[in-house]
Amino acid sequence: MSETAATDGDRTGDRTGDRTDPVCGMPVDPRTAAVRLERAGRTVYFCSAGCRETYLARCEHSAHRPVVAAATRVTERYSCPMHPEVASPRVGVCGLCGMALEPVLPTGASDESPELADLTRRLAVGSVFGLPVVVVEMARHIHLDVLHRVVTMLSSVTLEAVFTTPIVLWVAAPILGRAVDSLRHRALNMYTLLGLGILAAYGYSLVAYLGPGLFPATMRDESGAMPVYFESAAMITILVLLGQVVELRARARTRSAVRALMHLTPSTARRVRGEGVEERVALHEVAVGDLLRIQPGERIPVDGTVVSGASAVDESMLTGESVPVPKRPGSSVLCGTLNGIGSFVMCTDRVGEAVLLARIVAAVAEAERTRAPIQRIADRVAGAFVPVVILASLVTYVAWLVWAPGEGVGLALAAALGVLIVACPCALGLATPLSVRVAIGRGARAGVLVRDAEALERLALVDTFIVDKTGTLTEGRPRVVDLTVASGFVPDEVLALAAGLERASEHPFAAALLAEATARASHVESPSRFRAVPGEGVEGEVAGHHVRIGRAAFALGDADPSAMSETRAEALRQSGASVLYVSVDGRPAGFVAVADPVRALARAALGELRAAGLSVIMASGDNPTTAAAVGAALGIEVVHAGLLPNAKRDLVRTLRAAGHRVAMVGDGINDAPALAEADVGLAMGSGTDAALLSAGMTLVGGDLTGATRAVHLARATLANIRENLGFALAYNALAVPVAAGVLYPLIGFLPGPELAALAMTLSSLCVTLNALRLGIVRL
Repeated sequence: MSETAATDGDRTGDRTGDRTDPVCGMPVDPRTAAVRLERAGRTVYFCSAGCRETYLARCEHSAHRPVVAAATRVTERYSCPMHPEVASPRVGVCGLCGMALEPVLPTGASDESPELADLTRRLAVGSVFGLPVVVVEMARHIHLDVLHRVVTMLSSVTLEAVFTTPIVLWVAAPILGRAVDSLRHRALNMYTLLGLGILAAYGYSLVAYLGPGLFPATMRDESGAMPVYFESAAMITILVLLGQVVELRARARTRSAVRALMHLTPSTARRVRGEGVEERVALHEVAVGDLLRIQPGERIPVDGTVVSGASAVDESMLTGESVPVPKRPGSSVLCGTLNGIGSFVMCTDRVGEAVLLARIVAAVAEAERTRAPIQRIADRVAGAFVPVVILASLVTYVAWLVWAPGEGVGLALAAALGVLIVACPCALGLATPLSVRVAIGRGARAGVLVRDAEALERLALVDTFIVDKTGTLTEGRPRVVDLTVASGFVPDEVLALAAGLERASEHPFAAALLAEATARASHVESPSRFRAVPGEGVEGEVAGHHVRIGRAAFALGDADPSAMSETRAEALRQSGASVLYVSVDGRPAGFVAVADPVRALARAALGELRAAGLSVIMASGDNPTTAAAVGAALGIEVVHAGLLPNAKRDLVRTLRAAGHRVAMVGDGINDAPALAEADVGLAMGSGTDAALLSAGMTLVGGDLTGATRAVHLARATLANIRENLGFALAYNALAVPVAAGVLYPLIGFLPGPELAALAMTLSSLCVTLNALRLGIVRL
């Protein structure tokens, strides 16, 4: 049937064949469906009145929800890049380190912050005023005749004082203001050191210029003048601002992954009205239940379900999987993914902040502000860093005066200022947060959603992977392969009762029973009572009968199962199928065999985990025979089967008690306790909400290959953090003694404040650039 015909069928309801209930996902035949609804020029079919009411409630909620301009809009907040736990609803400055707060989410294509614009202006003005200071200083030390005569005629020191004053009073105002704030809040930081250095150089020079007689004659030169360091104050300011401008631009690149996700959402959509009329509307006008046409090459604007047509969609931007995913009626499609060469009509299921893309962006932004445990090393060092540097600067000044009195106060001041300026707590503080930010963004692009930095660090250290079977190693799309009933029962009636009870369940096997019942045209009623027992099965009332489905012990109780063929059940298990027992009103009614195909890439993914030095264990609630068959097919040597949820958790505890660091991969309610107990839990993106909430990471693509990418990302991140911390610690350990003058007696080298400022700036930039490498790491 052509796409046009299919679309017309959707509008008129005349087209025969299966449809999908938009609420429960159950296939519905339009020819026999008793419950339907006309909406937006289209007939929607339901399996029951309850699903119709739920659908109407969703649409009503959508009609009255606040208008959202884009799928990724969130409340604007700001946080500190060095201290991610510091957050504010307004633009401001971090009270701990003095750095400007950044938007939690990128705000535009260039993401140029107000701070960057302000510092760029100040740098430009400072460069104009600083150029004459440099010229004067050159004239003093490089005796070019013409230059020397001009500078002498205008008084070099006067020129330096005149041109340095606006640099200190206006250009350096942000630095000095944050230095004052750090003293007021008793939170000494990088700006404390910079402010002290600039004020010390400028203040001393101004006093020495205006009142040289205040100093002893032994400290003055032949003309009675004191050495001044106006150029140091000017150059420190200019070099620090230059470094901050470059660093801010580099740090903005650490948000590139999140910004790329935000820009995946198109601003408009093609809405389909009655009689085939299509209109281009703004995205915020799209509501739940609307029909949208997706043309070849277009990005999908919202989450929804294909109702007609077919195509293949590139979901790599969300899942990390490069192979396009086939889409046909009933398939789910996600906001931001890229349609291929086909065209289809989709029904809108979620809009605004409810779409998966918006939730991923919000989760990434939240995770970026978490702290990794390794950050404690930097915190301990930074706690005493600034006071120690200030003390080292004072000791340096006194030491030069005591041990080298002939050199005068000039070198003593230059060395002391160098110590103040060269030390860089900023590099130490940025070492971990920037790496975490880049890694979390890189993970989001690869389909690995990290909940917090601690999970990332812990995963890098695990040595054992426990994997669930159903929905993790298998596709989670099972089908019924056998139905055996006890004497006195009719197969279709047993199946109808079982499918009716499973209608209220979210287990993958439930969909298989519903699909089989629909295929047999069985009349399926919704349960009047339902209870799920994790790891055991489900029970409830259907059509006046008490029905139980699940393990033999749960479903049959003390009843004798001999009426059913256990030999046949065991043969089915050995083939890899799962057997679900059914009882009706306390009597054994039969069993249903459900086969769930092994994921195509599962074996390769497990091989990569082993190649990474990890032990792999299967933990399944299924029958030991079935679990062993799947384990053998995948090359898993250690298989634990028949485990209830608490038993899976106990397995994790046992391994951890033995000294192992354990990662758990699962997708169901049964896995939630083990996911929470593991050092780090990884939930399949196709899993239940309980699993997702219990896990430290989510594999958006719902495939085990995401676990291998997560491991590679975690190890690369931890290595990057260690490199950054090592560099920052080594830099400060070497730079401070060199700035203090330890090389001066040996080779006559004293860096001075200007070189110290340049070195300090480069150290922060090096840490930032090294963190950015994670953005291109191969996963």
